[in-house]
Amino acid sequence: MMIIGITGTLGAGKGTVVEYLVNKYHFIHFSVRAFLEKEIVARNMPVNRDSMVVVANDLRKTHSPSYIVDCLYQQANETDENCVIESIRTPGEVLSLRAKGDFFLLAVDANPEIRYKRIVERASETDHVSFDTFIQNEQREFSSIDPNKQNLKKCMEMADCRIMNDGTMKELFLNVEKSLPL
Repeated sequence: MMIIGITGTLGAGKGTVVEYLVNKYHFIHFSVRAFLEKEIVARNMPVNRDSMVVVANDLRKTHSPSYIVDCLYQQANETDENCVIESIRTPGEVLSLRAKGDFFLLAVDANPEIRYKRIVERASETDHVSFDTFIQNEQREFSSIDPNKQNLKKCMEMADCRIMNDGTMKELFLNVEKSLPL
């Protein structure tokens, strides 16, 4: 069983990489976003990026910096199949997954203007924001010395491979093929 973790900036194409792995290689997808949405609904909070950050930070503070991905890893481990966990956001999550065995971390990034255009087009509950808010949200999640808070910069530095996704989907998929130990 192999676990691939996906980290990266907002709107960079993490979900597109996940879809590719699921469709081409039959990976089973475990989503931090879906995990958090269930908890947000259980807490009667609005499903938006602010709630996701608050709930994720609270769960990490209450349990451990790697709590969310540890829960997803446990579910993945029960499948005995290759799995992808999207979206790794703290160094503690990376360290915990690496300690469990066969783990590969892929970082996906792209130019901010391209990423903003993508989130506007996908129009999920958390994507209805201005460009300025988009940049502010990313800055809030980009680096922190608090181990319970998001630190995308450090996660991307810890990645086994980093893909710049400023081009076409075909280029992205070729880069995935070249990067991952499939």
